[in-house]
Amino acid sequence: MPSLILVGDVNLMNVADAGVPFARVGETLRSADLVFANLECLLYEPPDGHTFEHEGFFADPEIAGEALQTGGIAAVGLANNVNYGTAAISASIGRLDRIGIRHAGAGADLATARSPAIVERGGLCVGFLQRSSVYWPTNHEAGAHGCGIAVIRGHTAYQVPAHKIRPEIPPMNRPGVPPIVVTWADREYLAAFAADIASLRREADIVVASCHWGLGEEVLDYMTEIAHAAIEAGADIVIGHGPHYSLPVEIYRCKPIFYGLGSFSFHTGHGGRQHGDWIGMMAQCEIGRGGASDARFRFVRHNTHNETVFCAIADEGATLDRITDRSARLKTRLTVEDDWVRIGL
Repeated sequence: MPSLILVGDVNLMNVADAGVPFARVGETLRSADLVFANLECLLYEPPDGHTFEHEGFFADPEIAGEALQTGGIAAVGLANNVNYGTAAISASIGRLDRIGIRHAGAGADLATARSPAIVERGGLCVGFLQRSSVYWPTNHEAGAHGCGIAVIRGHTAYQVPAHKIRPEIPPMNRPGVPPIVVTWADREYLAAFAADIASLRREADIVVASCHWGLGEEVLDYMTEIAHAAIEAGADIVIGHGPHYSLPVEIYRCKPIFYGLGSFSFHTGHGGRQHGDWIGMMAQCEIGRGGASDARFRFVRHNTHNETVFCAIADEGATLDRITDRSARLKTRLTVEDDWVRIGL
């Protein structure tokens, strides 16, 4: 069966040598039939330069494009909090088109941003859709006639803990009791996402729903709501990214949800700071007309040379224990096999 690799954030800012970011993992990536990543940068050089004091992740379009090709990445998601601005999005998409990398999640208008990336591999049609719930409130969301990204709006409320729903919540008769944070997905946006998945389901053998979301290490209610709705609409796999942490996994209706793959290649971030040792996850599945099987992942980090490197599972005990415990709360069992972690009910 064809193999599909899914990775989280790929940010190629300040990459001067296209062969560096994936030098140590490129053989594995290229051995897969298909690789998908969240592209957490724009392949664009601002005409007047750019200072780190202003928001924007811009990568040299020639070098970054070559790096994606060197890494064997066939398709990317663009719906995230750094892909914005008409000129930057248009130029970045133009570069991706020229080098034959499919993309989803951003475009010249809402219809284009909502369109899937479709790739043929091993006799299978594989479709990807991406949405972001983390984005800037102005000039970022695509409109009927405006360039931007495809989003699912999320909402937040702060609830007085009138009932002891968790052991750590103190009685509400004590002054200063903190609120419970409640989140949910906007119904209209969620329905549109589900409709797009159902439409893609009719033409693709495998459907992957990719979401930029989250805050810290917790799986928030709206994330679960979106993930479950995606599978109910026809998605075979759901992946999340955004928080720079590895988050739990869940099997829902016999289909895998990777709530947070973390960073796969992320050398330079906000304010020009280097992030050389963040941990991430590389997910892999076997795919066929019956769906995805053999879902698993392994940990990655990236070193000070901006090389993504595989981690020995024995060196990541604390992270593995945390993810195993939180996945178990989602009724999902993780099993270690060498340096891979397999996912099961």
